[in-house]
Order: sequence, then C-alpha cells, then structure tokens
Amino acid sequence: MPELPDVTVYVEALQQRIVGQTLTRVRLASPFLLRTVEPAMSQLEGKRVVGVRRIGKRIVIAFEGDLFVVIHLMIAGRFRWLPASGKIPAKVGLAAFDFSNGTLLLTEAGSKRRASLHIVGGEDAVRALDPGGVEVLETDLETFRKLLTRERHTLKRTLTDPHLFSGIGNAYSDEILHRARLSPVQMTSSLSDEEVARLFAATRSTLIDWTQRLRDEAGGEFPEKVTAFREGMAVHGRYNKPCPDCGTPVQRIVYAENETNYCARCQTGGRLLADRALSRLLHGDWPKSIDEL
Repeated sequence: MPELPDVTVYVEALQQRIVGQTLTRVRLASPFLLRTVEPAMSQLEGKRVVGVRRIGKRIVIAFEGDLFVVIHLMIAGRFRWLPASGKIPAKVGLAAFDFSNGTLLLTEAGSKRRASLHIVGGEDAVRALDPGGVEVLETDLETFRKLLTRERHTLKRTLTDPHLFSGIGNAYSDEILHRARLSPVQMTSSLSDEEVARLFAATRSTLIDWTQRLRDEAGGEFPEKVTAFREGMAVHGRYNKPCPDCGTPVQRIVYAENETNYCARCQTGGRLLADRALSRLLHGDWPKSIDEL
C-alpha cells in the first residue's frame, strides 16, 4: 500500500501537472471504484483544479466550486500519467481524468477491487474521510508519546493505526522499528522514555529520508515505480536476506495478508518471534533464538 513517502511524491507530481488545469472528461471503467452518489461525477467536468493534498494515505484533488475528489489507493491502486485522452487498460484500468495537457489514469492490479474514489462537496465532507491520525513530521515528542502510549498494543499495531499516526503502514513501520532498534511486538506500555524518544526520531528520519529518496528516484518525472518493496530497505520484504547493519538473516512474522520483517540481532536481542503458523506447526521444534536457528 502506498504510504506517506509514496503518496507525498504522488501529490507533488500531480500538483505540477493538474493544478490550474480544467478537467475536460472523466471516464469510469469500474463502477466499484466510486463510493458516492452526490455530487455526480459529471459535475467535475469543466471545473478547474485548485489544489492537491494528502490526508493520511488518501489523495485529495480540490476543484473550484468546493468540490473534492478523495482517492484511496489501498494495496494495489496506482496512478499513471498518459498523453491526453490516453487509453484505459482493459484489466487494471479503473478510471481516467482527462485534461488538455494529459490524462491521469488510476489502475489497480489483481482481482480484488479495494481502491476507492469519493466525490464530496465542502471541507467538512473531506474531514469526515480523515481517520484523524497526527502528522509525525508536524508534531512534537510529547504529543507522540501520549498517542503512542494511549492504549496497550504492540509497536507495530500502534504505528500503523491511522487514527493515531497519519500515513504509516506495513512497509515503513518495519523500517522505522529497525532504525529504532525496537521489537515490532514490544508493548507500548513497556517503553522507557529513551525508547520513546528513539522511536520518535526514527519515525521522522525514516519518513523524511524515504520521501527524498523517492523524489530523487522520480527525477521530476511522474513516479511509475511505486511499490512496498524497495531496493535499499533494511528489513521490509527482505526475508532471509542479510541485515545491512549486522548481516543476520532478516526474519518475518506472517499474519493474514501482511508480514512483519525484523532483524533478531538488532531488534529483539537475538530472540526469534513466534510466527503464528509455523510456530504452532513445529511446537517444541520452533527455534527460540537466531543462533539456534
């Protein structure tokens, strides 16, 4: 799922291309994408784009007349920038927004249609779609501490809760926790003041560093390689590959459709975390430490 760094770079690319442009036509290829009835999609046509911004992992395109398009890409949704009136691909195409200078194409890989598009009128309606998490890059340590320790959950769950922190998901939470040298399953109630400060610094630096990396990678072009698995990540998507800091094979916990990647040497004092499926299968044969593994 595109997270804060990816969505930020998308927003910057859209600002350069569509702000000030008039939407000439909207083409909807998948009826499952549109989640609202009023205002009608046709009301956007002929309107000028006055701004593009991010709320959480959503992208908000503001049109004159106090109309807004709010897009959540979910896991597999992506944007492409095509020449004007570009064709919508048959299998992955969801919608196209035609401007005189080009076409913004929305796609989604796979058979599950999870991406969403809301058309709303007024800022209050936009705010209603905001989960409410704070922007870590715009807050202070004390606010971060209060939110982090509000309830007793694992660090991984808390960092990825959109009602607490804005724009952090599965991929960058792995990178943040590795940089902070903290276990993904450590409970928020057990953190020392030093660990909270370390996590705050790691969260900010990880998001800032990766946003700049993605800007540099795009090089002023429209970002085409938006993925949760990137070369240069320390642990996310790197199961069994060496940790860049200590060389220990990266481990994982698999649950549902997500997995958590971590370095046992750097983050858990050498202890292997129990994978729900494998540890139950192996019972007493499940290794307890990275050295035993």
